[in-house]
Amino acid sequence: MADGSAASLKTRVSEAEWQTRLELAALYRLVALNGWDDMIFTHISARVPGPEHHFLINPYGYYFEEITASSLVKVDLEGNIVQDTTSFINPAGFTIHSAVHAAREDAKFVVHLHTVNGVGVAAQQHGLLPISQNACLLQHQVAYHGYEGLALNHDERERLVADLGDKPLMLLRNHGTLAVGETAAQAWIGIFFLERACAQQVAALSGGRDHVLIAPDEAQNETREQGRGIGFISGLAWPGALRQLDRKSPGYDV
Repeated sequence: MADGSAASLKTRVSEAEWQTRLELAALYRLVALNGWDDMIFTHISARVPGPEHHFLINPYGYYFEEITASSLVKVDLEGNIVQDTTSFINPAGFTIHSAVHAAREDAKFVVHLHTVNGVGVAAQQHGLLPISQNACLLQHQVAYHGYEGLALNHDERERLVADLGDKPLMLLRNHGTLAVGETAAQAWIGIFFLERACAQQVAALSGGRDHVLIAPDEAQNETREQGRGIGFISGLAWPGALRQLDRKSPGYDV
């Protein structure tokens, strides 16, 4: 039975891989801390530095609050586990994440969630509306992918990647949210802003759409340009997120 414990790999992997493990484990803990996890489901992955094109993903059966740097499982793009471990992975997680990692060199980290608000907006025909500052900052960065059932069909990978294109964010219709980043910080700020925008939209539409204000076109255009600075903001926010983990969810760094 999974309990989140794993012998430390710090001295058995490269320094670069260990740093990636630390950052990925931090992302799992941050998602749990914000209440965005879905029991043992959904996934966050990271590409391992090096020529092998391996990536790290959560061991199936662990809650996100249990994930540590050493418990993460290293796999190749065919889903084969390439380390000594008794853990295994969720094949649905492999389908989505391997597709994005293989297609996007900049997608070093990939976050996929099934939050109530994220699925709520993904299930709305109009998608993300420009009714909040967060939505206006992100709207031009969000792609959409139609629902095809549980992500077990490898044929879906090509369609998902085509729909994602070069955008950093996606709403998977009837399914959830997705963010990619060159760094853990970028992936985190992207999913944070997207989830916040979805929550604000669900709140605004809870009383009906008739009297909800759409941001003026001029403000949308201005905010769209301002949103290009989110990458800079991520570098400021990430250290604070790690300090928050040290206070509220220590132990991910083993």
